[in-house]
Amino acid sequence: MSDDTVLDKREAERDRLLDSILPHVMFDGWSRKALKHGAEDAGISAADLDRLFPAGVGDCIGHFLDRADREMVREFQRRNPSQMKIRDRIAAAVRIRFEQAVPHKEAVRRTLAYMAVPGQGGLGTRSLYRTVDAIWKAAGDTSTDYNFYTKRGLLAAVYSSTLLFWLNDTSEDHVETWDFLDRRIRNVMAIPKLTGRLKEAAEKVKSPFEALRNCAPKRRPFAGARQV
Repeated sequence: MSDDTVLDKREAERDRLLDSILPHVMFDGWSRKALKHGAEDAGISAADLDRLFPAGVGDCIGHFLDRADREMVREFQRRNPSQMKIRDRIAAAVRIRFEQAVPHKEAVRRTLAYMAVPGQGGLGTRSLYRTVDAIWKAAGDTSTDYNFYTKRGLLAAVYSSTLLFWLNDTSEDHVETWDFLDRRIRNVMAIPKLTGRLKEAAEKVKSPFEALRNCAPKRRPFAGARQV
């Protein structure tokens, strides 16, 4: 059995276990209790639970967010992004990310609560970086200079503010969130015209994002991912 086959099988096991855990997160939060109940529902032993998520709750949350990124990219690529303007690509990818998260909105809320616990901030920062990096790469970004960090830093601000708005949005089909996202994207996409400010912003975001870029675990390419 090839290494890729083993990894794919483990990924499928983790996905199945995660699906059983998520309903319990609504009531028990991200906790060992939720993981244990989810494993019981999935018919998975405690030993296999520890094998699939060896780092426990944080590992499970990381997989939850990573899977959301992968599903976002797959759906984005189905929408023929090469025909879109860059601003529309970014807006579409962010919107897809939130639309797909609607069934798990409470789990997302609980995720933010978990990340607010002292000592867990690193998980949130790494996850945010990986999400905005996945969005830019799916949109066709190939930059390697200061633009690499600036684009991710600016999108991180857009994504974070939109996430908080989305969590509290009670409008039908989250229409107010999409209006908010469009305004934020429109404002941010005007910034590259201001070259001086762009370089200044790059220096501010380069250090933390460069560190994350260097230490982030390598992902296997998203299925169906391609440059556009």
